[in-house]
Amino acid sequence: MLPNVTTARLRDQLSNFEALFSPGGQEAWDKKPSSAKWSARENLAHLGRYHEILLDRVRKILKEDRPQFARYGAEGDREWLSWSSLPVRIVQERIRELRSELITLLDTLGEPQLQRTGSHPVLGEITLLQWLEFFLLHEAHHLYAILFRLCEPI
Repeated sequence: MLPNVTTARLRDQLSNFEALFSPGGQEAWDKKPSSAKWSARENLAHLGRYHEILLDRVRKILKEDRPQFARYGAEGDREWLSWSSLPVRIVQERIRELRSELITLLDTLGEPQLQRTGSHPVLGEITLLQWLEFFLLHEAHHLYAILFRLCEPI
């Protein structure tokens, strides 16, 4: 079973998504200051696509013994490109669906499954629980970036 704090973060980290990230119109979501790598929309698309990546990795960790994963890079991923062209509302809906799928899958796991490992190219061999913590921190970083993109003057 997942630790309560991890379950709460999975359930709640996106719970105020629309309230927190609805300032401005489409222009706010698409602007990209020269100092920024991605617009708010691109960051959001990355979060959506990364939900799919994580679900695939979780399933692989549960099925295979100690799988190894390459480092994910959005820029070379055609699926991320299709995500980044979607309307923000659609991306938000798809993220909610994927998050629900992820939580449902994780709710079925016991301690032995959470201790299964997969190898990250930088972090090394980490448990499924550590993969989830990595995912949540990574997500928080992009939510932070979205907040700043949307609050920057156009």
